[in-house]
Amino acid sequence: MKKILLSLVFLSCALFSTNAHAIESIDILTGYFHGYLDHTEKDYNAVPLLVGINYNLKPWIAKIGLNTQGSFDFILEPFLNTVIEPNSNIEAGSNFLLKYGFPLTSKLQPYVKAGLGVLYMSQHTLEQSTQYNFLPQGGGGLQYRMNDTIAFNVEYRYRHLSNAALKHPNSGIDVNMYLCGVTIFFNDTKSKSN
Repeated sequence: MKKILLSLVFLSCALFSTNAHAIESIDILTGYFHGYLDHTEKDYNAVPLLVGINYNLKPWIAKIGLNTQGSFDFILEPFLNTVIEPNSNIEAGSNFLLKYGFPLTSKLQPYVKAGLGVLYMSQHTLEQSTQYNFLPQGGGGLQYRMNDTIAFNVEYRYRHLSNAALKHPNSGIDVNMYLCGVTIFFNDTKSKSN
C-alpha cells in the first residue's frame, strides 16, 4: 500500500513538474464530515483540511481534439483530517481528482469532482483491517468568483474508505463531507474557461 501511495504521488509530480505554469490555482477547504461505524455503532466524525493544487487540463485535452466549454482540471489534493469521534485521531494522505466546472455567469460556476485518494488513518476500527486505505469519492459544488484572484467555494462530497479487499475485514467507512473554502488563482483564468 505504501508503494502505491508513493507511486501515485511521484507520477502526479512528474507529470506536472515539467509544466509549472499549468498550475492554475490552489484550493484551501475545510468543514466537517460524518460517517457511521457499523460494527461498533459509533459515529465517525472529523474536521478536514484539504489543499488542492489545480492543474489546467484544457491545453492537454485540446491536443487530442477535445474541446470543453467549461474548465477541466486535475487536482492533487494533500490533506490532514482531525478525527474527533470515536476517538481523537488523524487521517493523512492525498486525493487525485478530476474537476469539471461550467460557468453560469462571469462570477458563478457550479462544478463536479470525482477521483481516488489514498490515506493513512491512525484510528483502529473493526471495519478496516488496515490503516492504509483508498478513498473513491465524488461530489459537486459552487464557486463564486469575488475578483480575479479569489473565489469562495461550497462543496459536498461522498467518500468511501476501503482497502480494496486487500485484507479482511474490509466493510468500509462511508462519510458525507460538507466543505467550504477559498480558491486562489495565479493568473486570469476566466478567459481560459470560456
